[in-house]
Order: sequence, then C-alpha cells, then structure tokens
Amino acid sequence: MVRAAGEGSVLVVDDDAHIRELCTLYLVDAGFRVSEAPEGVSGLALVERDRPDLVILDVMLPGLDGWEVLNRIRQQSAWLPVMMLTAVGDEADRVAGLELGADDYLTKPFSPKEMVARVKAVLRRASLVIPEGHEPSLVFGSLVIDPKLHRASVDGDEISLTPKEFELLWFLASHPHQVFERNQLLDRVWGIDFFGDGRTVDVHITRLRHKLQKYHGPEKVLETVWGLGYRFNPKPPSTPNLDAPAP
Repeated sequence: MVRAAGEGSVLVVDDDAHIRELCTLYLVDAGFRVSEAPEGVSGLALVERDRPDLVILDVMLPGLDGWEVLNRIRQQSAWLPVMMLTAVGDEADRVAGLELGADDYLTKPFSPKEMVARVKAVLRRASLVIPEGHEPSLVFGSLVIDPKLHRASVDGDEISLTPKEFELLWFLASHPHQVFERNQLLDRVWGIDFFGDGRTVDVHITRLRHKLQKYHGPEKVLETVWGLGYRFNPKPPSTPNLDAPAP
C-alpha cells in the first residue's frame, strides 16, 4: 500500500497494523510518501521495487525477522538508511542492529512525533556526504580512502563499509594520531541531532577494526585511548631490509 505525499519516501515494515497506520499518518502529515509491509519478504520486495529513502524496520517480524531483513538490505545497498524498532530497554537488540549496519533505533512504545524527528535527522545525516572532488584520497601504504567514490580499499580490494563506517574512518584518518572523545565523534560524524550514545561509536569502531584486519594485521590502527576515546594510528611505511643479501 503506497500513499503519496510531498518529498522523500519511507517504507514501514511491521506486522502490527496499528503501528504501521500510526507511522504512516504522522509521516504523511510531515510530507513523506509512505509504503507499508506486514512482514519481511514483502518488505524486501518493496525495497527493490520502490527504492525508498529510508526504512523503518521492526525486529520481531513473522517469518524473516528484522535482523535477517536488515542483513539482506545491506547486501543490496550499504547506503539505504534503516531505523530499527526494538523492545523497551533491550540494549542487546540496539547493539545487534548497529552491528548489522542500522543507522538508528527507536524503542516501543514510541512517540510518533519523536519518530518523525528521528526520520528527518537520519535523512539529514545521510545527505551530509563528503563533497566530491573537494578532498584528495588518503593513502596509508596499502590502505586507500577515496572520498569521491566513498570507497576504502586495501591492496586494491574494496572494503565493504556502510556510509557511517566510511564517514567515521574518513574523519579519524583525516586527523591521524589525534584523540577524539566519543561525544566529539558523535557530534562530528553523526551530527548534533543524533539520538544515540557513546555505545554507537564503540560498535562502529569494533566493526571497522574487523574490516581493516587485512591492513593492520594484529595491530590496531584504530586505537583505544583509555579514559579518553579513539585515534587513528596509521602503520609506518615498510622499509627494506638492508642486511638482506643482494640477489
């Protein structure tokens, strides 16, 4: 079911018809076009068909649960913003969503006005991309971070990053050896209108460390400075072994 209104489109995937109706009512009133799906399979079909600007996705869905739907969305598009609906106070759900690439979360029961505010905030953050052509690539040995293509690679092999992972890596790598507190990273990367907390930064750092393993090996180039925050410490350039015998 699709209801047209204004600019921007949101897909609401929830098996509770009342929640879908409530989200649709407030989002349409705010000027969004809204489509609805009662479960994961039809939700994925609408993602493919309608190309929404944002997805509101319930965790507890019949058939494919929200985690599997999010995983499949991320396989199709690393850049589509997804907001998860989770149970009250369930931190494990929120962390799991962030680890799978969710952009934000909202706990039930929720204020429809807060939901609309979060949707607008996530879409604003998604639009704050690095201006193409305004910054050169960052090169640290085998690691290349290209702001024009929004792409990071190691030895020419692309690293699959979500938009926020790329922005976090770009920001830290743009300021090598400088320590940033979690709140500073939330402000500079997520924006002042983000509703999450420092745990969001921790989850994204952990994911980036895993994805950068080919570059940093056993060392951690994304270093934790205990009691302060994080910093990017690029690997020193390799030097030839002068003691090795000539060929």
